Amino acid sequence: MNLQGLDRLPSPLWILGTDTGVGKTFVAVQVAAAWAREAPVVYRKPLQTGVTGDGDPRADQAAVAGPGITVETGLTLREPLSPLAAAEAEGRNLDLAALAAWCRRPIPEGARLLLEGAGGVMVPLWGRTPFAAWGAELDIPAFLVARGGLGTLNHTLLSAEALMMRGWRLAGVALNPGLDGSHGAARANAEILGRFLPVPVAVLE
Repeated sequence: MNLQGLDRLPSPLWILGTDTGVGKTFVAVQVAAAWAREAPVVYRKPLQTGVTGDGDPRADQAAVAGPGITVETGLTLREPLSPLAAAEAEGRNLDLAALAAWCRRPIPEGARLLLEGAGGVMVPLWGRTPFAAWGAELDIPAFLVARGGLGTLNHTLLSAEALMMRGWRLAGVALNPGLDGSHGAARANAEILGRFLPVPVAVLE
């Protein structure tokens, strides 16, 4: 799969990552733009940390915005930490049921829904609930993004296993070598991951 193949991903769809900073938003931008050539797109980010100011656009949401794309942000927290740590720093409680209801809100007829997670798939949200457990109840497939080079075999397999053990459907996996210039290693890693995972594994070129 290359970036031109992302338009064939199913809707609704989560864009998830093995960690923070692996390129979730980069992939979300590409998917949203590809979908928007055929239908309206609703992009939702249910949790965003590291937000300062009132009403200021976040860099990742601004990157996704474009013709035919509606950007929606759920709960915002000030500290650039995990949702659990950021909420505790503000003395706030995270209502996970309300957050799930926010994600489930209807979209316009004929539109496509794209959601982006926060951090890695096992990031704690509230109480003893990680994202993978909370998001599984929404029953929306996931596209998993990982780095390309050293360490990605372990991180990708652990993340995929954590999702599938909780009932998630994986639509595919993409390695992003642009983070560390690991293009050669990423192609080798994608081939190895393909032996272990029952979904397509691609390198974002």
